[in-house]
Amino acid sequence: MPTRRHKTATLRAAYGRLAVFAALANATVGVQMAAADAEWISLFDGTTLDGWRANEAPESFVVEDDAIVARGAPRSHLFYVGEGAPFRDFELELEVRTGPRSNSGVYFHTRYQDTGWPHEGFEVQINATHSDRSKTGSLYHVVDVRNSPVRDGEWFQYRVRVEGRRVQIQVNDVTTVDYTEPEGKKAGQRFAHLLGEGTFALQAHDPRSVVAFRNLRVRPITRPPAGSDPPSRGDAP
Repeated sequence: MPTRRHKTATLRAAYGRLAVFAALANATVGVQMAAADAEWISLFDGTTLDGWRANEAPESFVVEDDAIVARGAPRSHLFYVGEGAPFRDFELELEVRTGPRSNSGVYFHTRYQDTGWPHEGFEVQINATHSDRSKTGSLYHVVDVRNSPVRDGEWFQYRVRVEGRRVQIQVNDVTTVDYTEPEGKKAGQRFAHLLGEGTFALQAHDPRSVVAFRNLRVRPITRPPAGSDPPSRGDAP
């Protein structure tokens, strides 16, 4: 039969284990809350292009009805140069509306360049009825969606989450891409599709393409400290 001293020691050990479990639980909650605690940064004030810089043809971007409207006559790209840039891990949200046969895109992990299609970073494709086979919901020429989940003339929500080597894209809360960059991946000769850090850019693709953007905002994600074991997040929120 256990003695009183043995029972006391057993209880102390149990309490010790409970304290350890509680500490681990609190640490896990802290990691889970890291992204939620970050503040959303508005990328567009609804009235001006403050915080943005166009390259080849600034006249291809105007503000109309609380939205940035891209008309590719001629081609141009509008780079975000405002608060928080460059971005590494983040959640990006925006609303988009396309005109008939329009093509555009939202770039991330890119950087300003004077001319040409952005060489660095990735493009989140915008295209419901343009002839390009890569449609809305695609991570352009990395994971291509062949059938657009949205129609021209209707606002839809784009959500992009980048964390480490993982990229998740949602259109109206439906996941279209869940891509993990392979270890040791090297940049191509023409475009450097490599995760790292950079800014965002909007595309004015061609004279027939008219695309509107509104309610653009980003929330940086803080990675857990080195050596910690972050919890699995599942699909993008």
